[in-house]
Amino acid sequence: MLPKDKAALRPPMGWNSWDCYGASVNEKQLLGNAAYIAAHLKPYGWEYVVCDIQWYEPTADSNDYHPFADLCMDGYGRLLPAPNRFPRGFGPIADEIHAMGLKFGIHILRGIPRQAVHRNTPIFGSDRTAREIAHPYSICSWNTDMYGVDPHKDGAQAYYDSLFSLYASWGVDFVKVDDIAVTEFRPDCPYSAKEEIELIRRAIDRCGREMVLSLSPGPARTENAAHLRQHANMWRMTGDFWDHWDKLYAMFERCEAWNDYRSAGCWPDCDMLPLGRLCKNARYLGDKDRPTNFTPDEQRTMLTLWCIFRSPLMLGGELRDNTPADLALITNDAILSLDRSSTDNRQLFRTADEAVWACRDKQGRDILALFNLADKESTVSVDLTRYGFRKTYETTDLWTGARGKVKDGVLSAALPAHGCLAVRLA
Repeated sequence: MLPKDKAALRPPMGWNSWDCYGASVNEKQLLGNAAYIAAHLKPYGWEYVVCDIQWYEPTADSNDYHPFADLCMDGYGRLLPAPNRFPRGFGPIADEIHAMGLKFGIHILRGIPRQAVHRNTPIFGSDRTAREIAHPYSICSWNTDMYGVDPHKDGAQAYYDSLFSLYASWGVDFVKVDDIAVTEFRPDCPYSAKEEIELIRRAIDRCGREMVLSLSPGPARTENAAHLRQHANMWRMTGDFWDHWDKLYAMFERCEAWNDYRSAGCWPDCDMLPLGRLCKNARYLGDKDRPTNFTPDEQRTMLTLWCIFRSPLMLGGELRDNTPADLALITNDAILSLDRSSTDNRQLFRTADEAVWACRDKQGRDILALFNLADKESTVSVDLTRYGFRKTYETTDLWTGARGKVKDGVLSAALPAHGCLAVRLA
């Protein structure tokens, strides 16, 4: 029995602030998207509201980071929500989100603030100090906020225990820990934060509150699967996923590689769903405040793959800007139910230009998904008898509800570029 088996019995579904607000999200934006989820998405399984990186940075205003900015921190080296962005703090925000019937999550970077180390703050519950537990050459390659924690130093566990005790007091249900599934300061050993993951796992188990542990970013490696499954609920199979076809195309290979490592409480993570209105405050992307680059066909392909693979689902767009088409896409219960409760999920085959996946739905009915990975319209076919299916079926398109038939054992569909077909067989 894994110590965290009660959390994330199905893939977590929710919204994360990064794709639309970067490091700059504030209380009003967070609660506005929570209210949208409660009003429109909760019946379909969407429930987590996750505040992403640098909620403790008062001057954060985009997807860019301000190097060595002054951070909001208590006397024990624990980061606190910036009062100018979250005037009430996270406790009242969590209470409001819980009152909507939803769950609250936060993002953290592994380690201890550089600011705490430079000030040599005490560690709550320990006679050690920040400077004594810091790993000063274990740093994040893309953000200056933290030093890693040396897991072999007395006081390291007490520090993480104090963090998660604080988060539990706020009512946190989900913690995304960054710069940890893969670390770049040791390119010869990308899983160098293994023992820091263990410190975090113990801290969660001791904090008295159930929390989902999400590790980021990837690509995590399958040789680390046993350790990831023992200590985390979800972990990234990829670096940051954005709305570009090459990244979606590459996800088919990652899903194939990680398919055997999925179980209740243990979910390989395809990363965010960059749908709807994105990059409200982006600067480095050069395309501030824009709709997703994915075509409608690519959006269906992405959501179908994420669901038939059973990845966690985290929406990234500003939900209040959703169009009717955006809302219809993310409330298709026939597709979303595959993510919540399907079984026997597997890839039947993949070539350079096509892929076919299969699973069984909650009622035990067979589901097939055909994907056209080519840059032009193409017919994708699968010989059902080759994979143990019957020759004849009635079919129902999970996206449109259209009915069809399979008479000769071959399921075939003319699909647009980067499009898909998902059908239930009966």
